[in-house]
Amino acid sequence: MWLTDPCYFCLLIYRERTTLMHFDNMPATRNLDISVSLVEKLIAAQFPEWADLPIKPVAFGGVDNRTFHLGENMSVRLPSAERYSAQVEKEHQWLPKLAPLLPLSIPVPLAMGVPGAGYPWHWSIYRWLEGENAVIERIADRCQFAIALAQFLTALQRIDPTGGPLPGLHNFFRGGSLTVYDADTRQSIAILDSQIDTDAITAVWEAALKATWHGSPVWFHGDVSAANLLVKMGRLGAVIDFGCSGVGDPACDLTIAWTLLSRESREAFRAAVPVDNATWARGRGWVLWKALITLVEHVKTNPLEAGKARYVIDEVLADHQQTT
Repeated sequence: MWLTDPCYFCLLIYRERTTLMHFDNMPATRNLDISVSLVEKLIAAQFPEWADLPIKPVAFGGVDNRTFHLGENMSVRLPSAERYSAQVEKEHQWLPKLAPLLPLSIPVPLAMGVPGAGYPWHWSIYRWLEGENAVIERIADRCQFAIALAQFLTALQRIDPTGGPLPGLHNFFRGGSLTVYDADTRQSIAILDSQIDTDAITAVWEAALKATWHGSPVWFHGDVSAANLLVKMGRLGAVIDFGCSGVGDPACDLTIAWTLLSRESREAFRAAVPVDNATWARGRGWVLWKALITLVEHVKTNPLEAGKARYVIDEVLADHQQTT
């Protein structure tokens, strides 16, 4: 059974439903202290040649993983929960093969650690990449930024996908069928009834579901977000965190079009990235699912995050109306 068959994914969901439900939006970890002290112990025990280097937490250490600066030229990255742990070996296997074929810098694994000092999973040491997270204020020209990102994704999609990891629990089914998240999306729409335009949003979601993917599998990043794009001197310089990467449908990599880009830069992005109308519709579906579950989570407790989710939903609705 081929990976584009929705029935294949429905079967996987049936088997893994209790594990997958809101899997991607759950708190990362409880009772596990991932601290400088822990990293010092792991480095001293497993990589004593680096034991004298200073260790500092980075300003934004991440949610799926915790990141620390090791010396001047390295970083340490530890999964924050078991559901992220399989991503370590995947990155060590594939990133060295992908890096030479891409136009921007990506993480280069230097060493893989093993469980120890009370920490239960494999972990990584990477070469440090300079840059800051891609917030609007740091981007000199959003159209230029959008085109550079599109060129990166185009190069990624052109890499031979043979043997690459198919969508699954390791990446929360990124690159698979949107039917995986149909129940969660419809439940979110029902919960938000009277707070959002449920008819318009349902129309966007159903259009995404109908835009079935029939292409050959290609490499995708799986989590193209502002936090995983590094800007240096106003320009896109690196793409990090390939934990959700795999081979399959690249529509999931389009979500940045509605979360960071403006209308003008979104048009530049779409013109430069090799996707058809159906793939663009599925991209809207991916970002709509995420925005809806985020809004449900924060609507009563966190006005800032709820506002961001509402903004994304409004952008998706406007884009859908413009193209239909």
